[in-house]
Amino acid sequence: MFIVTGAGGLSRPTLLGIGAGIAAGALWGLVFLAPELAPGFLPIQLSAGRYLAYGLIAALLIYPAWGRLRRQLGWQAWRTLVGLSLTGNIVYYMFLANAVQLGGVAMASIVIGLLPIAVTLVGSRDRHAVPLRRLLPSLLLSGAGLACIGWESLSASGTGSLAGLACAFGALLSWTIFAVHNSRWLARIDGVSSHEWNLLVGVVTGLMALVLAVPAFVLAPGEHSLPAWLQFWALVTAVAVLCSVVGNALWNHASRALPLSLMGQMIVFETVFAALYGFLWEARWPTGFETAAMVLLVGGVVSCASAHRKNRVAMRKA
Repeated sequence: MFIVTGAGGLSRPTLLGIGAGIAAGALWGLVFLAPELAPGFLPIQLSAGRYLAYGLIAALLIYPAWGRLRRQLGWQAWRTLVGLSLTGNIVYYMFLANAVQLGGVAMASIVIGLLPIAVTLVGSRDRHAVPLRRLLPSLLLSGAGLACIGWESLSASGTGSLAGLACAFGALLSWTIFAVHNSRWLARIDGVSSHEWNLLVGVVTGLMALVLAVPAFVLAPGEHSLPAWLQFWALVTAVAVLCSVVGNALWNHASRALPLSLMGQMIVFETVFAALYGFLWEARWPTGFETAAMVLLVGGVVSCASAHRKNRVAMRKA
């Protein structure tokens, strides 16, 4: 809820929510480095390993509160957790991995870059949301940033296949559904913290990853040495802790503190930080288009936050 008391007219909870969203994006951006750190391992193996580790860690952390949560949550909540685990983790990653393999990183990243716009548009239809016309500057800035990324990527890589494009849009739809339903459930559920909700999603995801592990490690084990396997499990465990446990907890905190129309813009920080990590990994400076893209994307977030501040001020004066 907005209370006009903080810096720039934003309340302390809102500022903390924005900070949590930025921090979540910084951690999620690390996921894009994982394939580079585990060469020779398939995307399905990285996915299964990450979610198995996520499920195990989540189960250990949620155990002290398990009895209370089991009594408190009804069948509808558990069904929602299954849906969130599928759309936000398993289905999303499988669509994304296939999009990259069939159509290339450039095409997949461009389509996934539509996530902030898609979630913001859905959130603009919520009750008491900022009118869409006030969000247009933010959406235009995000779209311009996306266009810069698209021009830079496609001019270097070419276009992807039709099947890859379909998988990319499948990933876009899957994570949009996750972001919207997760935010709305966090707003309605009582007695369960955002961190506990994330751990419950992790437990359910881990159970589903047991099924994913069969084709990942039994049917396609690959030829890897023991040191390579040790490095793999250390990597997926680190990704599970930083990106899934900590990153998702920060995202859930932001989801409770911010309206969905502003929450959608927080997703751009995953793209921004992933790009920054990529520049560091490749030991190079960003190109002109890449720099313009990051400036425009961040400008979209600032514009969106300003629109929400002005909308809250107008509501208080009315």
